[in-house]
Amino acid sequence: MSFVMSIDAGTGSVRAVIFDEAGNQCGVGQEEWVHIAEAFVEESMSFDYTANWGLVCRCIKKAMLDAKIEANEIKAVTASSMREGIILYDKFGHEIWGVANVDARAFKEVKSLREKFPNLEEEFYHESGQTFALGALPRLLWLKNNHPEIYERVDKISMISDWILAKLSDVIATEPSNSGTTGIFSLKSRDWSPTQAKKVGLKDNIFPKIYEPSTVIGKVTKKASMQTGLTEDTVVVMGGGDVQLGAVGLGAINEGDVAILGGSFWQQVVNIKSDINPPNDMSIRVNPHIIKNLSQAEGITFFSGLTLRWFRDAFCDMEKIEAKKRGVDVYSILEENAKKVPVGSYGIVPIFSDIMRYNKWYHASPSFINLNLDPNICNRASMFRSLEENACIVSSINLENIFRFSNVSNNTIIFAGGASRGKLWSQILADVTGKSIKIPMVKEATALGGAIVSNLAIGVYDSIEEAVKNMVKWDREVKPNMVNHKEYNQIKDRWQKIYKTQLELVDRGLTKSMWKAPAI
Repeated sequence: MSFVMSIDAGTGSVRAVIFDEAGNQCGVGQEEWVHIAEAFVEESMSFDYTANWGLVCRCIKKAMLDAKIEANEIKAVTASSMREGIILYDKFGHEIWGVANVDARAFKEVKSLREKFPNLEEEFYHESGQTFALGALPRLLWLKNNHPEIYERVDKISMISDWILAKLSDVIATEPSNSGTTGIFSLKSRDWSPTQAKKVGLKDNIFPKIYEPSTVIGKVTKKASMQTGLTEDTVVVMGGGDVQLGAVGLGAINEGDVAILGGSFWQQVVNIKSDINPPNDMSIRVNPHIIKNLSQAEGITFFSGLTLRWFRDAFCDMEKIEAKKRGVDVYSILEENAKKVPVGSYGIVPIFSDIMRYNKWYHASPSFINLNLDPNICNRASMFRSLEENACIVSSINLENIFRFSNVSNNTIIFAGGASRGKLWSQILADVTGKSIKIPMVKEATALGGAIVSNLAIGVYDSIEEAVKNMVKWDREVKPNMVNHKEYNQIKDRWQKIYKTQLELVDRGLTKSMWKAPAI
């Protein structure tokens, strides 16, 4: 029996997960990390590659201890990460600058690009599927404008997942699924589009070689071996973006497959052919998939998981005490209580994440609308249920918008991530969408996707289809209640009208947006 390791660098934490050939999770090491704002730089979120590499090394060692295996039993290692986060290197391969995914410091550069080149964002979007909002071009321009001494030293750019592999192998390279989120990329050719950088006055020779996911790019170096405890015989395998690898870990590898990854943010993804053009209204994001000839149309629901964490920590001390006494997770208590609340949560309307509006991406002020003073119906249980309903409503509308432009549909949605552990949340998602919800055994889908491409790389399986068949296992399937579905259709319509009005308050300067893309 051989083992592989998948390192997943998320927004809030990094984890190393060890799997066997059958896809069983054998060990995990996890560390939380934070992304610090640069002094006097508004909306910045720097990536501390020095401190964070230390955390990665600790996770690797923790995972091996947890799995109770020897380092020489790990045959391959790969990595995934938050999309959009980038690392820049000098000519010696040393890191010189990095930012995490939702770094929004380049708002002035986004505005300047739109003013100086009125049609350029639309042109680039139709080639790459990305807008300027979180792309690399405005960030590189910000660096050029504010730290020209660093910019002049830039020799290579990579994503954070590629950075982990470079630290392990000394090979700076990348792959389509994550690099596609820079916006300096072609969906159809699955390669860099350096002319985009040249058009806006940036270097066009800093883009490393593209490898397809599951390609072996090298082995663990002696230095990395000493830092991590991995052996020098361990091969380093090209990984990918967290959502795209997560889709592989869910078995979503065919055209038309639909998945929702329910974590801190929720991503709704639909596999489409790579020659389908992004929608003319620029409302949906389109990324290269791990699988050749496929792209993923994507909607994003902001802060769905983080909103529930905030609600738990701000208001649910009693439930925490009860959960500790019973030895269960506090969310289980909250769902038990919320299950007694009827569909629609007594009319409570949460205003948190909006539907995907990629060309004009901002949210209303976070709030609850339509509360009342009856504690029997307006309480923690009903407010908690309303938050779960809100995430499902936004996800459902995003999927409907994707189906409309792509002419793709499916009666089944794969649901994974921490949110899929919630029995009530899974049922609400089925009821809101009117579709069957399939939930996998392994909730860490992104890490499992990394294990799948790693086992493919070392020859355990001959094809990704064979690997998925053997490694992806299913927990349960949830069927929709169609009576509830009809009621949720009316609630969705009302929610959209209310949210639109709440956005107008932001536009008038009366309330503060929960989040705005740069230059909005």
